Amino acid sequence: MKAPVALTHVTVIAGDAAGTVHPEWTVLVGADGIIEYAGPAAEAVVPPGYATIAGAGKFVIPGLINAHAHLFSNGKPLSKVYMHPKTEQVLTRFMRGPLGQALMRGRTKRNALNQLHSGVTTIRTVGDVAFEVMAIRERIERGELVGPRILPSGPLLAIPNGHGAPQIAHEAETPDQARTGTRINLSHGARSIKISATGGVTDAKGIGHAGTPEMSEEAMTAICAEAHAAGVLVAAHAQSAEGVRRALRAGVDTIEHGSSMDDEMIALYRDNPRSLRGWSAMIPTLQACLPLVKLDQSFTKVSDVVKANAEFVLEEMLSGIRSALENDIALGVGSDSSVTYVTHSNTWRELDCLVRFGGLTAAQALHAVTQVNARILGLDQQLGSIAAGKAADLVLLEQNPLEALRTLQHPVSVIARGTVIEHPAITRIEAIDDQLDSF
Repeated sequence: MKAPVALTHVTVIAGDAAGTVHPEWTVLVGADGIIEYAGPAAEAVVPPGYATIAGAGKFVIPGLINAHAHLFSNGKPLSKVYMHPKTEQVLTRFMRGPLGQALMRGRTKRNALNQLHSGVTTIRTVGDVAFEVMAIRERIERGELVGPRILPSGPLLAIPNGHGAPQIAHEAETPDQARTGTRINLSHGARSIKISATGGVTDAKGIGHAGTPEMSEEAMTAICAEAHAAGVLVAAHAQSAEGVRRALRAGVDTIEHGSSMDDEMIALYRDNPRSLRGWSAMIPTLQACLPLVKLDQSFTKVSDVVKANAEFVLEEMLSGIRSALENDIALGVGSDSSVTYVTHSNTWRELDCLVRFGGLTAAQALHAVTQVNARILGLDQQLGSIAAGKAADLVLLEQNPLEALRTLQHPVSVIARGTVIEHPAITRIEAIDDQLDSF
């Protein structure tokens, strides 16, 4: 059992859309990692034996939830050699073999812990090399390792040579193949399923390729039916209106990246009869495109094709964000960690991008990455807010993040399931941070 903890005289940031702030609160965390009390310090009685964290002058928020993450890389730009078809095949075979999987388990552990130490207490992966993330999750769940909660997907499902294939995908074209791929992932312990509904940016084959519909609506419907029968949500990479429309019709629960919306799509987000819970959500990932658009190609090393596709997808995402806000569509947060320029220490930057480029207030952004993400992932009974009976996934900060989001870059401490990480050790890639700071 963990030692019980009391955070005394702290200012609690509720994580609601209104930006509610509770000064002079005390939060009591039991040895089981559950919050026992969260309320005015004047009414709190700290039981004997509780370790005390003096919170005067400090701020506590619910643990961040990264609803769109990968753990297979560190965010540095990939060499073009890795994108060559022959190289892809060789690397994929190696990374799925015994030596490659041992390497991936070590990398996955480091990246997951880096996110945890940066304040991300829950991660949903949406495309893994094989089943290495499941292995790390099992270690965490057994108590061998203090780590974030993880909802692993295993390899995503894509058509042959589609987005993500073959490196992080099962290739599936027919409904039967799609169903089989889903069952394989579920049998390995997948807690999420990911589809490539359209083409993507980094592996675009020509200008305008990103967003091109790839997987058929019939195959996506088969995936959703199989996953939903197991109570598992389905995410779809979709970067155009037509791609999003087909994915929503198939019953996808979360649209990753997103697009502009028309009336049919808005209606399907709000009332989706084929989805697991009767509605769908949008998870934009602005960090995946903004650096490719804003930074000079002499830095990013991306081709004209990739940059042109990034510009198109960014505009589509920004349009989708505006429509989601206007039409009360559930809008979550994901960083797309591991892709070029998205490191595991920078989930806070996604909130910053949503505020500076997406039009959200700081309160809306923090609400999205805590309470809304918890609701989208079906974890709102446990996570997303600071209240008695909720899991003690918390982040202690020096400043009010509603006034300075950058304070999230340097958490004082992180609490995961009641375990206190007193001095978070965050690995940063300074060269990338410097470039991102430039815009």
